[in-house]
Amino acid sequence: MSEKKQIMVSPEAALIGRATPILPSQPHAVNGTPINDNKPQEVEEIIVGMGCFWGAERLFWQLDGVYSTSVGYSGGFTPNPTYEEVCTGKTGHTEVVRVLFAPAQIALQQLLCRFWESHNPTQGMQQGNDVGTQYRSVIYTTTQSQLEQALQSRGHYQEALKQQKIPHVITTEIEPVGNYYFAEDYHQQYLAKNPGGYCGLGGTGVCLPPQ
Repeated sequence: MSEKKQIMVSPEAALIGRATPILPSQPHAVNGTPINDNKPQEVEEIIVGMGCFWGAERLFWQLDGVYSTSVGYSGGFTPNPTYEEVCTGKTGHTEVVRVLFAPAQIALQQLLCRFWESHNPTQGMQQGNDVGTQYRSVIYTTTQSQLEQALQSRGHYQEALKQQKIPHVITTEIEPVGNYYFAEDYHQQYLAKNPGGYCGLGGTGVCLPPQ
């Protein structure tokens, strides 16, 4: 079963989904900002996936300069999927965090540092004990500058792993963002609402070199 969950579904075999989106009904549970598209003009967006989205979201909402965060599904084929559908591995989506941040207050490099150092980006279709295509490592960018910086940082982090005698190759997908679908309300800021909740993230212990 775990091997099947690690095989990416084809567009033809993906679940049909639905036309009606899941939309957030509440502001951010920690800082009170909107988590939808109602954001200030100076705020940028980047989407990252690094395993279970509960723990990953908390890593970013804690950073000064991050305006808001939300969790959802991206990188797949099924429109407006539910969590249960994503868990089947038949949507192609991975669990992601959408980070809304103010570049004047926090550099993209700081977000990328948090990303690379907080999970293991060499594990392919899993993260720790969480196995399946929904747990793959991704960075989905919204500007050309973000794309270039993300690709450059992947090269730097691969070199850092090599210097630490870690022979594994980074499997992180880096590409322009496609569709982003909000997850259900109960997933949003889950660890703020459930402080004892599950978080299976763990890094390699290797730091991203300064750039």
